[in-house]
Amino acid sequence: MSDRGLPLTRALVLGGGGIAGIAWHTGILQGLAESGVDATSADLYVGTSAGATVAAQLAGGVAIDELFRRQMDPETLRTERTPAVSIADLIAKLAPIYTEAIDDADRRRRLGVMALAADTVEESVRREVIVARLRDLDWPDHRMAIVVVEALTGHRVVFDDRSGVTLVDAVAASSAVPGVWPPVTIAGTRYVDGGIWSLTNTDLAAGHDRVLVLAPLTDPGLHVEVAGLGDDVRAEVITPDAASLEAFGIDVLDPAVRDPSVRAGLAQGRAEADRVRALLAD
Repeated sequence: MSDRGLPLTRALVLGGGGIAGIAWHTGILQGLAESGVDATSADLYVGTSAGATVAAQLAGGVAIDELFRRQMDPETLRTERTPAVSIADLIAKLAPIYTEAIDDADRRRRLGVMALAADTVEESVRREVIVARLRDLDWPDHRMAIVVVEALTGHRVVFDDRSGVTLVDAVAASSAVPGVWPPVTIAGTRYVDGGIWSLTNTDLAAGHDRVLVLAPLTDPGLHVEVAGLGDDVRAEVITPDAASLEAFGIDVLDPAVRDPSVRAGLAQGRAEADRVRALLAD
């Protein structure tokens, strides 16, 4: 029970991290489950970029052992696509944006402009990747927040089941890495990866008693977001350990890192079981 005498409310926050991030999220949660800790049930799921895929799957009722099986099945890699741009080239494009931007808002707008001008696959091609990941899922009954950013303005937008947006489009937009994948067009507006606002958007979990954050990639603002949840909120943040970082390699968007990343996540999930068990205990 909470301090208010009400049942505890739980939020699961899943951050961005590419193919490696999806695999790591899945491995972590499977490792916890094998250790007797169900971290997949939540009152709110917050998904950003890679985390949007896993949030949609979990909120849609797909069991974690099934998601783990899919990650381990090499046949499911057939529907993934290897980015045409190398990580080195992408970093070269991003570097001046981060060094020359006058503030975060300017940085987001510059990233949006770059994304709109980038030579990528067609939106329909990228959308099929998301369709294959989600299969027949639609917006679930559980509360879920999928974070995207307007390409032109840099404003954050949070999609949910009341937004009038298909789940596939919401997840595709949240995963539209600038310079790698095309911005997603929804009702005439172009959207890009929610991770350019925040890699986790943990602030959206405000109002919940227990918050578990899985952050494959971290940014300097994460501790500020967690602190902003309030003193009466218990939160735990799991970031990749040394083995997981090694599994990610130099390119988290490369489908080849999926297998080592899910295995590393599985081991780390088992190791984190006691900490998460204590967090989720009533």
